[in-house]
Amino acid sequence: MRTIIIDNYDSFTFNLYQLLVPLVRKLERNESADVEVFRNDAITLDEILEKKPTHIVLSPGPGHPAVARDFGVCKEVILSQKKLGAALMGVCLGHQGIAAHLGGEVVRAPEIVHGKTSEIFVEGTPSRIFAGLGNSFEAMRYHSLVAKDETFPSDLKVTAREKKHGLIMALEHKSEPIYGVQFHPESIGTEKGSLMMENFLSI
Repeated sequence: MRTIIIDNYDSFTFNLYQLLVPLVRKLERNESADVEVFRNDAITLDEILEKKPTHIVLSPGPGHPAVARDFGVCKEVILSQKKLGAALMGVCLGHQGIAAHLGGEVVRAPEIVHGKTSEIFVEGTPSRIFAGLGNSFEAMRYHSLVAKDETFPSDLKVTAREKKHGLIMALEHKSEPIYGVQFHPESIGTEKGSLMMENFLSI
């Protein structure tokens, strides 16, 4: 197992790192195992390929995933997932980027949500990352953008929504190990966020 976080210049990236490291050590049964973190403009796709990662996490961040300076190498990572051969997980901005760069649109949300929990409802057959979480759970949200339902990519499926506006809160690819969550699994305000990320690392 080799896990990489691509940091979109966000303060939550360190929280993701702190969550992932003990999970990687548990799954590898290796107390010295680590997770590598790279800023989105400090590593190239070729350099990522050389590292042969098994899992890549695209972090939260400010800005818009369609803006190159905001998303850096993450766009190439999404478009080259099959070539990389790694399971891919997008969190917040990373999630939006998966929708945007696989053919969808990311638009303004009906309301800005920063530091609020919402009840998230699992949709359809539960995603592998939601194993053991039940049909609904509380999750922490910090975002002003969402993936647009009307132009949602046909290669993806919605795996969770929030109740108030029915907004897309999670997605996955129909045939590749690509997952996205709009909320923050690394937050203490998200129920079983650690289990969610352990499920991802077990893919």
